[in-house]
Amino acid sequence: ASLHPECELLFQLEQEERSCLRYIQEQSNGSAEEGCPPVWEAVICWPGASVGETVHRACPAIFSFFKNDTGWVSRNCTGSGWSGASPPYHIACSVDEDSSETERSYFATVKLLYTIGYSASLVLLAVAVFILLLFRRLRCARNFIHIQLFITFILKAVAVFVKDAALFSSDDTNHCTLSTLACKASVVFCHYCVMANFFWLLVEALYLNSLLLSSFCHTRRCLWGFSLLGWGVPVLFIGVWIGSRLYFENTACWDINEDSPYWWIIKGPIVASIAVNFLLFINIVRILVQKLNPRLIQFNNSSQYRRLAKSTLLLIPLFGTHYMLFNFLPDYVNVSLRLCLELCIGSFQGLFVAILYCFLNQEVQKEVHMQWLRWQGRSYGAVSPAAKGSQMDTPF
Repeated sequence: ASLHPECELLFQLEQEERSCLRYIQEQSNGSAEEGCPPVWEAVICWPGASVGETVHRACPAIFSFFKNDTGWVSRNCTGSGWSGASPPYHIACSVDEDSSETERSYFATVKLLYTIGYSASLVLLAVAVFILLLFRRLRCARNFIHIQLFITFILKAVAVFVKDAALFSSDDTNHCTLSTLACKASVVFCHYCVMANFFWLLVEALYLNSLLLSSFCHTRRCLWGFSLLGWGVPVLFIGVWIGSRLYFENTACWDINEDSPYWWIIKGPIVASIAVNFLLFINIVRILVQKLNPRLIQFNNSSQYRRLAKSTLLLIPLFGTHYMLFNFLPDYVNVSLRLCLELCIGSFQGLFVAILYCFLNQEVQKEVHMQWLRWQGRSYGAVSPAAKGSQMDTPF
């Protein structure tokens, strides 16, 4: 459970080799016998045999992961020693090259897609944060929460690149035995960024739910509470998880957590946040259906609620509700589909959020347009009337 999936086979083979060498050592300490001595060769441990005896050995069990029939290998004990393997190892214990090539191609495609997704998200999110911080009129509680969410997406993208660089930067790096402080720090940083991202998605859902209920508190105390939830709570769980790994599972690079009970220190709060987000999604849809009923609201307010409904319904699918599909399934179920959702589609999540919250926001578009008019006015020695009038608007 503490090994990379591709490394588990190699470690199993090394374990069989050590077991065989111990067996050989025990036999060498005993009385000498005529014939062929026990020997470890390539992937099979051959026991001692008498002259003229033929020994049949099955290929190691690890080859059953690659094909159904692993095959058998035979060797004869002759007066001059062991004969060659029949059939040869590369035939009897061969690996399905087509399957391996398809798997390598699949993972290479997944890595290319999420690299493109995170790179595009990183650029657009950085521009979105710059715009929201640049204009004073856009500084409000709502955009404060948006900025924090953007930052978590930025950190998440950076963390993925840092983790890839630490674990898979070079073909010479043996990530099967890699257990350095740098790689562990990169894994911890990645887990923290992912966890903070989920909690700020939860903050967004809580904020929208409170906004629709008209019960949101706009004081600094509320914003501090949201900040504590989004940034502080993940620190607590990550700290407990680090302590658990140090004292109980300080193996490899801490990046494999299947079947580990300590992984639920991180996974449990994330699963809970996804479940709460889903319940808030249902509640928001229910409120919007009531709010948008023409018989229950005045006509003047309908356009406001329709705009809010449009932005909310576009946002909620990006709250991680698609993770509900795999929330309560074991990690080994639908691995390929899980990779597509969490890496490929998830890598573009920040891009969509930036477009939705910033670039398609009418208030942001208005401020950018007015700033453009002011810049043109200063360039030509005149100020546009529209730019002057914008200074008296109250968009919030």
